Amino acid sequence: MILEMKVPSPGESITEVEIATWLVEDGDYVEKDQAIAEVDSDKATLELPAEVSGTITLKAEEGDAVAVGAVVCLIDTDAEKPEGGDAPAAKKVEETPKTEAAKPTTDEKTYATGSASPAAKKILAEKGIEASSISGTGKDGRVTKEDAVKAVPSMGTPTGGSRGESRSKMSMLRRKVAERLVEAKNTTAMLTTFNEVNMTPIFELRNEYKETFKAKHGVGLGFMSFFTLAVVRALKMYPAVNSMIDGKEMISYDFCDISIAVSGPKGLMVPVIRNAENLTFRGVESEVKRLALRARDGQITVDEMTGGTFTITNGGVFGSMLSTPIINPPQSGILGMHNIIQRPIAVDGNVEIHPMMYVALSYDHRIIDGKESVGFLVAVKEALESPVELLMNNDVKKALEL
Repeated sequence: MILEMKVPSPGESITEVEIATWLVEDGDYVEKDQAIAEVDSDKATLELPAEVSGTITLKAEEGDAVAVGAVVCLIDTDAEKPEGGDAPAAKKVEETPKTEAAKPTTDEKTYATGSASPAAKKILAEKGIEASSISGTGKDGRVTKEDAVKAVPSMGTPTGGSRGESRSKMSMLRRKVAERLVEAKNTTAMLTTFNEVNMTPIFELRNEYKETFKAKHGVGLGFMSFFTLAVVRALKMYPAVNSMIDGKEMISYDFCDISIAVSGPKGLMVPVIRNAENLTFRGVESEVKRLALRARDGQITVDEMTGGTFTITNGGVFGSMLSTPIINPPQSGILGMHNIIQRPIAVDGNVEIHPMMYVALSYDHRIIDGKESVGFLVAVKEALESPVELLMNNDVKKALEL
């Protein structure tokens, strides 16, 4: 029996995927549920498992865009499993006796060292360069147009270094990210406001409780829980930041679904922490860890990255001092975290050195006014600099569930 494997729907509104990588070869024997391909949608990279066991025949090439529901491979369920376990059937290769490579004739040598394409000949003739003096990269050593162009001295200072280049096709996910970034720049009235945060109170809390917290809950007490809960508090104070534009209407939410930007093997992904307003420090840290691991292992689903009312991105992990993050449409705001640097600041008239972080809020000025954006960021700053009072209700152990 021949089974036609069709592209399943990765999620709502997705109509096609791209074959990123075949994990098997044509003619291999595959087991049921074995991952046979990685496919890119415009939101995530997903694995395609074999529906049955049998010999596979591929019907699409890597890089092909395939509609949801289209046949991508055939599996012959009547094929017998090859001997020797799960390894694919060995491809039969006819052995041929080794012979000494034929030496090129004089005519072949001349073609290899002196033949040039018409376009290359024209360029070389204009510059007075003999084709025989160039080593061609075309078939059988033929001098191509590119070879002729490179052979012509440039007007710049010659360095003798490599000047190679390469081309590779962007994945569907990367192309979609690019489209959304351009869309955000072109369709929103985006502005960015900045502030700085003295991270000393959070450093002191983490130094005192991080070991106990990890032993009790199995996750570390990181910065993301503080920032997430500070954002939730600020969103309740400034609901316009937790809103979106839909045509001529503004949609405001009474919940906080916080998107967090994480780095995965296929690039930046933005999974969502649902109803963050109901989570404790432990809940946020556990969810951040779960989503980050799923993104790293390529297991994140479209549903886990759909929605979100506000985004937090941390460029500080890569060493960024300051940036203007781009809004994640259709959201209206995004908070950028940055690296923490020991800097001298004035405290009560004295110069002290403290761990400082610049924070940035990019927002859609169409529905968020300057007063609201600045107030929101100040509220985040206040919560981070007074976490015991504003985020823990003056009871650290209860807030950390210790």
